[in-house]
Amino acid sequence: MKRVLITGGTGTVGKAFIKEYYNEYKFFSISRNETGITELLREFPLVTSYIGNVCDLDHMINLFCKIQPDIVIHAAALKHINLAEENPTTAVEINVVGSSNVAKASIRANVPLTIGISTDKACNPDSVYGYSKRMMETMFMQYHNSQTKFVCTRFANVANSNGSVIPFWLAEAEKGNALKLTDEKMNRLMFSKKDSAKLIKKAIDDSVGEETFILCQIMKNVNLLELAKLISDKDVEIIGKRPGEKLNETLISEKELSFTFHNIDDDYVYILPTIQNTNNLSHEHSSANAEWMSEDEMKKLTWN
Repeated sequence: MKRVLITGGTGTVGKAFIKEYYNEYKFFSISRNETGITELLREFPLVTSYIGNVCDLDHMINLFCKIQPDIVIHAAALKHINLAEENPTTAVEINVVGSSNVAKASIRANVPLTIGISTDKACNPDSVYGYSKRMMETMFMQYHNSQTKFVCTRFANVANSNGSVIPFWLAEAEKGNALKLTDEKMNRLMFSKKDSAKLIKKAIDDSVGEETFILCQIMKNVNLLELAKLISDKDVEIIGKRPGEKLNETLISEKELSFTFHNIDDDYVYILPTIQNTNNLSHEHSSANAEWMSEDEMKKLTWN
């Protein structure tokens, strides 16, 4: 049974992957969230958990060498756009320096495969968070070598993730409060926690070659005003965009198209930074041009 170490293992993405593949791997988690660690161990008692901060290089090297993982999933990050804008130094420390520390620890411990969890905000970045994740992608591509492979998965919005809009709106609707929305034209690509776990698993299964890649998934689009109306029959309060926020997000940009590989038989797209391909995605994939999610699909995403 392969050993999988997840940084930020108490977060939404880490727990989703553990839940889906609990019986397939031996799991280890590094987190600085004591409450999260307690909750993780109650739900998944076979996970070995360590308290740690990716900003501490020596501790990361020590833990990686001690655990000797076969796979590292680097999910630890400062993820909220507004918090990153207000705390840029901290965002860089965690998302850039912390990611570099994880890469260095993987190399020191001879980890065969390290997977970075990135975001659509890293594509055509326009925020501190987006730029920090773009740096993580770039560093992992550069660190990649035949002995210690590095790849990335590029997510969009994971529905019902910790601190995200859906659980906040559900709580507000239960209290009978009006839902707050930054802009009625705000659109987002979304997928489920289960799909996020499957995307990581796909990256693991397909990392057998020599090349590094960023793995994406074609997703459907959600208009947040329509989602808010689905959740509550109260009036929606428009409060204005937050710093660093866009009306639409791009998952795969036009300038990346010539480096993409798209098998039309599935929804996965590979960005291979050093290889131009013929099986390209035909157009950029963003919330401005993606297929709209149906009402039934939004309900399933919201309440499952």
